[in-house]
Amino acid sequence: QVQMVESGGGLVRTGGSLRLSCAPSTTLYHPDVMAWYRQAPGKQLELVASITDAGSTTYSDSVKGRFTVSRDNAKPTVFLQMNNLKPEDSAVYYCKVETTFLGPRRNYWGQGTHVTVSS
Repeated sequence: QVQMVESGGGLVRTGGSLRLSCAPSTTLYHPDVMAWYRQAPGKQLELVASITDAGSTTYSDSVKGRFTVSRDNAKPTVFLQMNNLKPEDSAVYYCKVETTFLGPRRNYWGQGTHVTVSS
């Protein structure tokens, strides 16, 4: 079973930057959509950003202009560059990979990485 592994979370001051990475624990062929979600305490899971295998990206309104999602298809790895961080960005960030390679649609999630932005 593929497990996604996130890294790069931590504590940062308001206005700072972090770069999250997410890679599979074992071989993963041809991921389609790679995405980042986040969940703050007491709030619902929120889609932050996603990127297709063709490089098309989407962002939530709350992070547009501050966050950039990218991917390295060779690994495959998905990144989230977070700039100008705000306290409301504090959450556990999860990556999700969707693939339909040689079978029905499957989703693989990571266990999350904590991001805390201090004011």
